[in-house]
Order: sequence, then structure tokens, then C-alpha cells
Amino acid sequence: MPQTKNFPLIAAIDLGSNSFHIVLARPTNGDLRILERMGEKVQLAAGIDESRQLNEAAMQRGLDCLKRFAQLVNTLPEGAVRIVGTNALREARNRAEFIRRAEEIIHHQVEVISGREEARLIYLGVSHTFPGPPGKRLVVDIGGGSTEFIIGESFDSQLRESLQMGCVSYTQRYFHDGRITSSRYAQAYTAARLELMAIEKGLCRLGWDESVGASGTIRAVGLAIKAAGLGSGEINREGLAWLKRKALKIGETEKLDLEGIKPDRRGVFPAGLAILEAVFDALELAQMSHSEGALREGVLYDLLGRHHHEDVRERTLKSLMDRYHVDLEQAARVEAKALEAFDQVCEAWNLDGGRDRELLGWAARIHEVGLDIAHYHYHKHGAYLIEHSDLPGFSRRDQALLALLVRGHRRNIPQARFAELSEDGITLTRLCVLLRFAILFHHIRGPQQAPEIRLQPGDNSLDVVFPEGWLQAHPLTQADFAQEAEWLKRIEFALTVS
Repeated sequence: MPQTKNFPLIAAIDLGSNSFHIVLARPTNGDLRILERMGEKVQLAAGIDESRQLNEAAMQRGLDCLKRFAQLVNTLPEGAVRIVGTNALREARNRAEFIRRAEEIIHHQVEVISGREEARLIYLGVSHTFPGPPGKRLVVDIGGGSTEFIIGESFDSQLRESLQMGCVSYTQRYFHDGRITSSRYAQAYTAARLELMAIEKGLCRLGWDESVGASGTIRAVGLAIKAAGLGSGEINREGLAWLKRKALKIGETEKLDLEGIKPDRRGVFPAGLAILEAVFDALELAQMSHSEGALREGVLYDLLGRHHHEDVRERTLKSLMDRYHVDLEQAARVEAKALEAFDQVCEAWNLDGGRDRELLGWAARIHEVGLDIAHYHYHKHGAYLIEHSDLPGFSRRDQALLALLVRGHRRNIPQARFAELSEDGITLTRLCVLLRFAILFHHIRGPQQAPEIRLQPGDNSLDVVFPEGWLQAHPLTQADFAQEAEWLKRIEFALTVS
């Protein structure tokens, strides 16, 4: 469990498909006092071409926005800022280039999160900021590239879904030249209904007591309905029908000069309206309230929880270990030995005592999840499960790093893949060596009296010094380390035992 940290300020940045947002807050007695909010329309999703490449113009819009955000957060320490990328960065094949340039501007790590992780964080933001009666709540968030659906109760989400439909992507597909016609609107509506078919029965089966919408599209619809005198801020069927007729009569996005719809939202409004109407029809909703809290507030509260021993990642790992019947005692032994080894070499190997140590501990805990599938190639089975499972609290990159460490904990080390995920692959290689060392040391399962071991690291070497005579008295361990030295020779790493 990571140590509790009391940061005077924390910040969340949401790199959305339509807009980038930042929230700066001061933690106070387990809650948050919002100090600053900023948001800019970037429309990152509009810059993704048919080959899923993010073009330079869209990248530059995003980077220019981050230059303005950077002044608020670049003096904050590591761990006090969390930056999450959503659907546009999930889709872009060249996202690594954008992330590299973004991190040069804003000196904190950028995470690309899965759709279901985005849904979890949205629900967390709504549940902390929107008061409501007890009972189940349906939350819907129409973003620029995806729409999230969550059913939960209190602060816990029970069902999380993310669909590939959003106000920017549907604008490009159906309203690209700004013309609003009945046939185009019908096409957008039908496409949304088809997407919803995959999840609507599951949502309705679970049921809910109230429905809440989050983010800009639903806010704009609610304000426009209120301005027309058809509601008091909520979204209802009468208001949706009126807005649809009004938009079709106007016929052009630039002329949607309706109270409640900001000028910079007019271009994507018809697409968002079509998606929202499809949601109302598919889920048979009568009305929907609007919450000001959404993804960025959820990120803040999740960050607050991480530093007060309520880290959702801990629950996620425990659930994964339970599901795949991991030997908990063996996992604890391997983790303790891996972290003990880490502490001996971290300074010499220039390892991060926070992030790298945490990653090694996680990998040690779950390195045997693949055994529940089959013993043969279980390290590969485990890597696949970790990379492709929904792991609440973990970014896609976290999952990829964990999967690679688990993949490399025995037999061949995937050094080329390590280099793809980090600048030079050296850090991951060193973490992998430490994980393999801890696993070898506890090859014989069960409690044992562990000798005091000294580790002497070099740039591409590790000398393991046992007490005199201990290895000779433990020939299996001696043979294990001799075999390990042969495996490590393949990546030009020297392991010596004395």
C-alpha cells in the first residue's frame, strides 16, 4: 500500500475528445475545495483520419492548451497531478507522439484510460458532487468520441459500459459541412440506436431509480430546454422533441443561436442531440437531471483516495488474485523479497522509489494469475489476462507494463517490447531482473529461514552475495541461479552468484 501523502494542492486534467479541462483543488478533511477550473475546446477527435492518425493541427491545438494549463501544475510534486486521456487518444495510433510532446510541456505523466475506467471515474465524480435520493442511479456522459453508461449506488459503480459514439465523431460522420437535415439526423439517431442495442438489455435488467447526465452536451440540452420554458434544467421528452424540430428548421449548425447553447458548441450540438434522443428511446427514460461533476472531478476524488489508503487499485488487484486463485502467501513472499531487493539497488540503478517500486510490487503479487488457465506457458496466459482485463484504477499503460513484467518473469525476457514502452527499456529490464530474483529465491514454496543477501548492481550486471556455505547447502537454489544466469546472457545481462 502506498504511503499517505498530504499534498496541499492536487489537480486533474481531462484530455477529452472534444475539450481539455483542468481542475485545481485543495484537500480539506477528506473533501475537496475547488480553487480553479479551466476548459478549452480542442476537438482532438476531429483530427483523427481514416487510418487513425492524429494530425499535426489537432496535436498543436492540444499542446497549445496544455501550455496554458502547465502554469497551474508544473510546480506541483509528482503524485499531486493526474492527467487522463480518453477516446481520441485511445483511438489514435500515433498517441505516443502526442503524449511525448505533452509531457515535455506539462511535467507529469499522461495516462490513456480505457472506456470502462473512464466510466468508473465519471460515476465517482457525479456521486461526489450531485446530491440525490438513496437508490440506484443511471449516469450517462456523452463525450466527443464515446458515451459512457454507469449504474451504481452511493459511491460504488456496479455496471460500466462505453460505446463508440460521441458528439465530435458523429458530427464528422453526419454533419461535417454544418447542414442539418432530417435524413442526416435520422442516420445519426439510427447509428446510436444500433450501438445501444449491445448494452440496453443489460442496463434495463439491472434497473435504476434516477437518471443523471454529465458533461457539455447534456448540460447544453438542459439549458436550452429551460430557456424555452419547457423545464427547469432537466432533460425531458417534450424538450428534446422541441429542440429537434428547432434544429431541423434552422438547418445549419452556425445558425443555432439558441439560449443555453454556447457558440463553440453549436457545431457538435445536432450530433449530441441525436445521441441523447436515442438514449432516451432505448432506455425508455422520461427525464434526466444534470450533474456538474464528471470525469475530472472523479479523477480528483480518485487521486485523493489513493493518498488516504483507499486506493481502488488495491481492491482491483485483490479481486484479480481471488478470481484466478493466486497463492496469496507465495505472492506476499515474492513481493516482500522483490521490494527488499529493490531497496538495495534503487539508487545505483536510478529507479524511482515511488512509481517503479509500486509497479514491481504489483507485478510480484499477480505474477501467477496465469496458472489458473494452465501451467504450460502460464506467464504468457497471465500477461494476456492482465493486459486485456478491465482493471479499475489502472491506465492502459499501467496494464501494459504489468503484463510485460509478468510475461518476462520466467524464460525469455521480451526486451524489445520493454523498449517500446519506455525510452530505453533499461528500467523495465532491471525491474524484471529483480522480480525474477525474488521468484527464484522462493522457488521452494512455504516459509523458510531466509539468509541475509547482499546485491551488488552494475550497469548490466547483478552480483548476488549469499552467506558463506549457504548455496552449497541449498543445491536447488544454486542450480536455479545458474540456469537464470544463462537466460540473462541472452539479453547481455551478467548475473553472478557468490
